[in-house]
Amino acid sequence: MRHLVTGGAGFIGSHLVDRLLEANQEVICLDNYFTGRKSNISNHIDNPLFELIRHDVTDPIQLEIDQIWHLACPASPIHYQLNPIKTSKTSFLGTYNMLGLARRLRAKILLASTSEVYGNPEVHPQPESYKGAVNPIGIRSCYNEGKRIAESLCFDYQRMHGVSIRLARIFNTYGPRMIPDDGRVISNFITQALRGDQITIYGDGSQIRSFCYVDDMVEGLIKLMNCNYNGPINIGNTEEFTILELANIIKNKINPNIRFVKKSLPQDDPHQRRPLINLAIEKLNWKPKIDLNTGLDKTIHYFKSTKKQ
Repeated sequence: MRHLVTGGAGFIGSHLVDRLLEANQEVICLDNYFTGRKSNISNHIDNPLFELIRHDVTDPIQLEIDQIWHLACPASPIHYQLNPIKTSKTSFLGTYNMLGLARRLRAKILLASTSEVYGNPEVHPQPESYKGAVNPIGIRSCYNEGKRIAESLCFDYQRMHGVSIRLARIFNTYGPRMIPDDGRVISNFITQALRGDQITIYGDGSQIRSFCYVDDMVEGLIKLMNCNYNGPINIGNTEEFTILELANIIKNKINPNIRFVKKSLPQDDPHQRRPLINLAIEKLNWKPKIDLNTGLDKTIHYFKSTKKQ
């Protein structure tokens, strides 16, 4: 198999590249390095099964591949709000171009969608059948609505052209290779604590989240690509914590003397977010194995090691 991984130098993408190469698969990594980093995949440069192409998915590209893993899109609030028009273009044009490639080659394509399609949910936990509560004109809409139109494109290509699609709705994921201070809560808390800064809590900290370690996430994506189910599937951890609980866990692991500082909640920040994963258990025989305590230890160790470099 020859695999194309868009966003392959990014956080989740680079871990996926690792797994595919470990299985002796050919991998083409496509990335424009907006949020991806060469250091994430530099250890594969001399691997004859690996090819790296600097390319923006909003521009068409012609390649010969068997499977497309479409992960390209900034996923953290700081990055996707930096240039919201570019984010929208990446979601629409990037997915349009990859679906066109999949159609031409009769290749299977997996879209990395997101729990953000559920918006600030009024249903908890969120099943795949939930239509969401999204603000179409808010500051997060470039990403939320971008992923919703990307999902729509996938199903239209399936209905009109018979393209074989897989659709993962990815919930909060964490682990090594996260970008420090990228607006994601775990990376923010860890980097602030390691610097000895106050930990920033937005709102009152009662927001509910669940966190999936990146190894579990990649395993779920691989199982999804290899299954016969083509509807949306939630992939995430069901163990939930409040933001304040998470902050205290990280504080106690790094520096118990650090204090918290509270700031206003950003616009459209969801109060609750946790996946219902019955479909993933049934269709993929998948559920997360790594608990938050273990995953945080691995992630903190990574951030400490990169800080020393």
